[in-house]
Amino acid sequence: MLGQGRHAALALVSLLLSWREATPIEVPRDARIQQELKQPPTLVRQSVKDYIVDPRDNIIIECEAKGNPVPTFSWRKNRKFFNIAKDPRVTMRKGSGTLEIGFRSGGRPEDYEGEYQCFAKNDLGTALSNKILLRVSKAPLWPKEVLEPVVVTEGSPLVLLCNPPPGLPPPFTFWMTSGMSPIRQDKRVSMGLNGDMYFSNVIARDADTDYSCNARFPFTHTIQQKNPFTLKVHTKEPYNDTSYNATDPFGGRKVAESTPTFLSPSGSQSSKMVLRDEHLLLECIAAGLPTPTIKWFKKGGDLPGHKVKFEKFNKTLKMVSVSEEDDGEYVCMANNHLGSIRHSIFVHVKAAPYWLDKPTDLVLAPDENGRLVCRANGNPKPEIKWLMNGEPLENPSPNPSRQVLGDTIIFRSVQMGGSAVYQCNASNEHGYLLANAFVSVLDMPPRMLGAKKQLIKVIENNRTFLDCPFFGSPLPELRWFKNGQGSGLDGGQYRAYINGTLEIKKARAEDEGTYTCVASSILGMAENQVSLEVKERTRIVGAPEHKSAIRGSTARFTCKVKSDPSLPVTVTWTKDDKPLYLGWRLKKDEESLTISNVNEGDEGTYACTVKSEIDQDSASARLTVLDRPDPPMDLDLSDPAARSVRLTWIPGNDHRSPITEFLVQFEEDRWEPGRWQNLSTYPGDFNSVILQLAPFVNYQFRVIAINTVGQSQPSRPSPRYKTSGAAPDAIPRGVRGWGSEKDNMEISWEPLLDLERNGPNLRYSVWWRRKDAGEEWSNVTTEGSKHVVHNTDTYVPYEVKVQARNEFGPGPESNQVIGYSGEDVPTDAPTDLRVSKVGSTKANIHWKPVDPASVRGEFKEYKLYYWRESSLVPGLLVSKEKRTKGVYSTASEPSGILSDLVPYSRYQMFMVVANGRFEGPPSNTVEFTTKEGVPDAPRFFRINRRSFDSIYLEWDKPLEPNGILIGYQLKYRIVNGSRVGGRTQLETFFPNVTDFTLRLPDRSTRYNFFLSALTQIGAGEVFAEESPPFANQENFTDTTGLVELTDASVASSFTPTPPPLASLPPTTIAPPTIAPTTATPTTPTTTTTAPTTATPTTPTPTTTASTTATPTTPPPTTTPATEATTTAKAAVLVTVRRTDQSVSVAPAWEIWNLTAEHNINYADVSWIHNFPAGSSEFVLEFTLDSDKTVKVVQVNQQPPIRVADLIAGAKYHLRVYSHAFNSISSKYITFKTKAAYIDQVDIATQGWFIGLMCAIALIILILLIVCFIKRSRGGKYPGGGFVAGFAEYLVRDKKDLPLDPVDQKEDGSFDYHSDEDNKPLQGSQTSLDGNVKESDDSLVDYGEGGDGQFNEDGSFIGQYTVKKDKDETEGNESSEATSPVNAIYSLA
Repeated sequence: MLGQGRHAALALVSLLLSWREATPIEVPRDARIQQELKQPPTLVRQSVKDYIVDPRDNIIIECEAKGNPVPTFSWRKNRKFFNIAKDPRVTMRKGSGTLEIGFRSGGRPEDYEGEYQCFAKNDLGTALSNKILLRVSKAPLWPKEVLEPVVVTEGSPLVLLCNPPPGLPPPFTFWMTSGMSPIRQDKRVSMGLNGDMYFSNVIARDADTDYSCNARFPFTHTIQQKNPFTLKVHTKEPYNDTSYNATDPFGGRKVAESTPTFLSPSGSQSSKMVLRDEHLLLECIAAGLPTPTIKWFKKGGDLPGHKVKFEKFNKTLKMVSVSEEDDGEYVCMANNHLGSIRHSIFVHVKAAPYWLDKPTDLVLAPDENGRLVCRANGNPKPEIKWLMNGEPLENPSPNPSRQVLGDTIIFRSVQMGGSAVYQCNASNEHGYLLANAFVSVLDMPPRMLGAKKQLIKVIENNRTFLDCPFFGSPLPELRWFKNGQGSGLDGGQYRAYINGTLEIKKARAEDEGTYTCVASSILGMAENQVSLEVKERTRIVGAPEHKSAIRGSTARFTCKVKSDPSLPVTVTWTKDDKPLYLGWRLKKDEESLTISNVNEGDEGTYACTVKSEIDQDSASARLTVLDRPDPPMDLDLSDPAARSVRLTWIPGNDHRSPITEFLVQFEEDRWEPGRWQNLSTYPGDFNSVILQLAPFVNYQFRVIAINTVGQSQPSRPSPRYKTSGAAPDAIPRGVRGWGSEKDNMEISWEPLLDLERNGPNLRYSVWWRRKDAGEEWSNVTTEGSKHVVHNTDTYVPYEVKVQARNEFGPGPESNQVIGYSGEDVPTDAPTDLRVSKVGSTKANIHWKPVDPASVRGEFKEYKLYYWRESSLVPGLLVSKEKRTKGVYSTASEPSGILSDLVPYSRYQMFMVVANGRFEGPPSNTVEFTTKEGVPDAPRFFRINRRSFDSIYLEWDKPLEPNGILIGYQLKYRIVNGSRVGGRTQLETFFPNVTDFTLRLPDRSTRYNFFLSALTQIGAGEVFAEESPPFANQENFTDTTGLVELTDASVASSFTPTPPPLASLPPTTIAPPTIAPTTATPTTPTTTTTAPTTATPTTPTPTTTASTTATPTTPPPTTTPATEATTTAKAAVLVTVRRTDQSVSVAPAWEIWNLTAEHNINYADVSWIHNFPAGSSEFVLEFTLDSDKTVKVVQVNQQPPIRVADLIAGAKYHLRVYSHAFNSISSKYITFKTKAAYIDQVDIATQGWFIGLMCAIALIILILLIVCFIKRSRGGKYPGGGFVAGFAEYLVRDKKDLPLDPVDQKEDGSFDYHSDEDNKPLQGSQTSLDGNVKESDDSLVDYGEGGDGQFNEDGSFIGQYTVKKDKDETEGNESSEATSPVNAIYSLA
């Protein structure tokens, strides 16, 4: 037999080496294929092998199978055919083999106990179920028995037997009293695995109750109770319940102790068999007094801690999922202080059969090879048996294509009709395994299983799989093609899998196209197509960033996305992985999430997820909400002392912004009750400090926490703490002596602060004495802060000191200070005041000093009063406001320099001497004249393009001519972008010419212009301007350059944010230009600005540095222009009505020494501050004194600053304050701009006026000659015609105008006539009517209706009208009198 087995094994090895097995065919779960495919039966459901049923229910034995054709079912009971049709209680469910046995019509369930097996059969084979052992659950009653009381000696062991009735399945046992109270188990008393109750030793207290064993049957859910045991415990000494305690259960009685012995199991060793994968339960219960302790260990190794558990006070060892390595000797040891005992339990692990290689269904094509393998293991080794369709296989097999070799069946060249179901049975003494596996011989042409012509979209550079599911038998060969060309795709970038999937390792744009998969076999061919599109990856390029936001503010997370243009994407936001619901506070746009009015509930992690149909990306950031800290709590005072106390508090929640400091405030109820004052600050990590206090104050304290967000609410006040009184510690400050009258001295000081009083009844002791006079101290005590000493000499020095005192005593004395009695009016005036070296803006002054004794007080200065009496420019009105200049000098020949004078002006001045209170009499008055200087820049300079080929320039006279203007000079040169080319051209103009038109060589030519005014001294300040570029618009006057008067540099304008003001209607003024002030040079300076263009745009106009834009609707947007020579910024001046302003708490910064150097319409403002460099913007506030209108200018550069566009001759109040901290402000100063001069021209110096006078004189001379001749003849004269003809001659000679024919009347006069009356002559002249009466010897009537005038070259231009009616002229006498012609006629 052994030789035969060896021979079979060798044959199997040689066969396997020479045999080529085909890959089994996997049948897809495609519904169409499953419907068409013929398949042997396969069991899908069956009942368990050991099947226990409840006798009260119907019996259901499950057996379900699938197959094609649908299988039929039959049953065997106890290995015999079970005829279901003959038993009316048994039915089979439709469509399955499940049996239902009902007992409504009678019958006993026990009659159906036995072994059942189900058979599922169709044309291709038969499948078998397991052998199902059906048993009916049993719950027998406990046998009737009478139990005698159990008598036991105290300290002895005891076992109460349970012996429950045998049930199916076995019942669960537990012990209770007859009153249904559970028996308390512990180390001494416990229930064993067999249900018995074990006492390691008995105590008298155990007799206080009875013991009843209970059995619970799981199927019937019933509990049966055994009759209770009653214990009688014999004790050697009387037992008293009150003497019992847990530490001494015997109540102090002497009970004999004993060494440990085992109650279960008995003996020194035992054995236990357990099956693999089951639970192992080992038990050791020991008797003894004291109660023994149980310990476990494994001989030759450690206990596997991961699956060992000790129960019932270490008496039971439980091991789960036992395996072969758990086989061995386990030792339990019981010990007390008298000794120990051991018991060995030998555990043997056996195993019912279990699968190593379970046979699986096999689908083969005709002529293919295959095999079924059935491998199992167990202890002992299981036996393998094969069955086909439920019948044992013969060996050798009559079928040459099948060979059984132990646990393997070999199939060769299978043919159609060879399908069957094979069963493998593996069994040993502990159980069996049964598995069904069918062999199906199938032939089917290739077919495609997936959707037709799929479109696949993938992300660039991703690994991509194109699926092409197919099926056929024999298994078809599948190949891939791209765009219907080339050989099959496999290798390199591509990899084809046997299941039909094509892998593209890294998809690129060139991989787009149509892919065709072709499946072919000997039975045919099938194909399908897949279109591939490669898309750009969707990604977040601007991820949200972690943010910390103050409560109530707005937080914004950005999420910028880049994706393929052809893929629509959606952006969603989540908070802490939960959907985010948008509302009025949470708003989302394309690239951001905005959370307004942030609160603590908004804190969390916000994730932005962008999704397309094929991919997605996400990024997250955390929002931390910061808030002011909660107020400190539980203020406590301790360690009291005379001038200190310890204050302790508990900090509140800092709301994620650490507390940086604590502010301790106090309130006292004597001087300013209810007013909280700051005491001191402490670092944020302090919560207990010692406060330094002042005497005689009743304090209470509170604490404020401060973090980066702000201050907390104040804490609740502490209890009050009162300090004791003391003498004053402080020395009176600010002690001084001065005279308010010429014969007194006022001694004053600053009173002590309330907290410096240190006690009640505060007074001051005052001492004084004349200095260096050897006098004794005079003193007085007063409650005020001033004392007046009367009847003193004028301006005498005194020594003064002051001391504070209260009821507790005097304080320290102040230092001695020197005070002076009152001053009087100086008696002398400076003499011999004179000037020298007078220039255009400066003059040296000299005088003789006064006698120091005549000052009659402290000498302060010599004060010079001077004023501009007039300008040497004819017709220029000036302000005669007096100005002063102080000079401190004790020299014997004092002198000084008077500067900042206006050139070409007449000044007067006088000087006085001044002490601390009075000024003396004036000196002699001196008049002097400044020399002529160069003029200021023109008031404005405009450049307009009015046509394609010309530029119109216009300007105005300078604000200060500083002499007699002799004209203007204009230099210009061509500019090409930023490069200047060509030679400079020069144009000069008379002083009365203020415009110029320049012809352009072509429309694209641009110029740089330099304009200045001229006096005899030279050219004044120059303005440079570039002509505006050509614009293709009809209205060329829109392109205008305007240069306003500023300093040597012009800055671009911008619109500042004014300080918060009340909502009164604002008054808007033209915005001034502001530039840093520079020193006035001695030579003409050039101001260069960038080209400025105000070009209307939609919807808002844009303005530049030197263009004033009128605000429209919507408001203008101000754009800074590019500057040529400066980067300083200018500001826009906004006018508003003065209102109160809200201010914020500011640091200890200051603004002081505010000055304003003013001119006619601008002022140079300067101030000093201690703000950090570049950390603050300032606001200049001008208040017009006349109507209280306020103008504000915001600047962000350092002083000095020039502010233009002020009103000439107006009075302003000026202050400067911080834009960030409105409460930090300078003091107000007041200044008045210079008055503007009226540009009046002396008519007597004009050429046209001189010519006019000469012409009138000539005409008068001629008329006098004519009158003289006429009178000498003694008759009438044709005066009117002569004069009219002469006048016509003058006009025609000048204007070359044609006149109507002249007819001479008989009386010798001239008659001028036309076709109609009042016909105007050419050149807008009106014809004269010669109808003059003979009796008229006056020519006045011929001047009616016209105002004669002379033009600039002296010619006469007039209008002449015909006198129609005497009545018409009567109402025009006033106009006749003003006509030069009428005046001439009157003279004639």
